[in-house]
Amino acid sequence: MSKEYDAGKYMIGVDTHTHTILSGHAWSTLAENVRAAKQRGMGALCLTEHGPRLVGGAPEYTPHSQRMVPPEVEGIRVYKGIEANILNPSGALDIPDKYLHITEFAIASFHALGGNGIVIGNEEENTSAYLKLMENPYIDTIGHADDPGVPCDLETLVLAAKINGKLCELNNNRIASGIYPSPRMKEYALLCKKHDQRICIGSDAHFYSMVGNVGDMMDLLASIDFPKELIVNLTAERFAAYIEERKKRIRCDADAK
Repeated sequence: MSKEYDAGKYMIGVDTHTHTILSGHAWSTLAENVRAAKQRGMGALCLTEHGPRLVGGAPEYTPHSQRMVPPEVEGIRVYKGIEANILNPSGALDIPDKYLHITEFAIASFHALGGNGIVIGNEEENTSAYLKLMENPYIDTIGHADDPGVPCDLETLVLAAKINGKLCELNNNRIASGIYPSPRMKEYALLCKKHDQRICIGSDAHFYSMVGNVGDMMDLLASIDFPKELIVNLTAERFAAYIEERKKRIRCDADAK
């Protein structure tokens, strides 16, 4: 059972992984998610709808349509983003670069239950896909990379994220929902600590009450004495600084082509 939100112990400034009804299997609207974030004293959230190859997911042009969402909704900064589906071990995505370049934050994820021709490989193949995506300037993190249904070499991923200036996502929903137990998540967190790798903690909210509710993950991080300075979305200011860094990364990549 997920721990109730506690502003003193479990506060994060930005939730980097949230969904609305546009994702096809979530239950709340953007307005409801924003109000939950505001009630909890947060500064921002990332709107990261599922891509189209997950059954019921949003269309590939969703980042283009998100331009109609204002930068702030009811006082909460809304970062326009996507959770693109990784389609196969080659690292192909269901959101093309022409739309990824519009995003402000982008997650790439394998979904073991995704269907629609999504092919998950073995550990070596999945790790190779993740490494390719860590080199994509638009991708900020791999979603729930510790999923045992998608085997990969976590340490290799952590090192690639560090080399490319990307984040490692620790997904609270994977603990809170009981989808699987936490030993592999703990291994992932310990590897990030070992290599001084920055992380983001996402709720993976599919209902408004989940937004910002990361108590289980905070407990896990506390249990290993994880450095708070490595949690990029702990404060809205720290996350905004990462977004500026991201913009520079994308500009540099464009200039190099």
